[in-house]
Amino acid sequence: MSQHASLKKSSNIGSKRSVLKRFERVKLMQKRGEWKEGTSPLGLKKTKPES
Repeated sequence: MSQHASLKKSSNIGSKRSVLKRFERVKLMQKRGEWKEGTSPLGLKKTKPES
């Protein structure tokens, strides 16, 4: 039985992701100075990855 095309690994392994995980957003916001210590990590604003 063959594997469906959508389940196969893409050839663009090094492609840029448009969505960050929560811990990545916190780190990026800390780097930019937008994160206040003690703030809840839930309900974070959308952040674009670094270019």
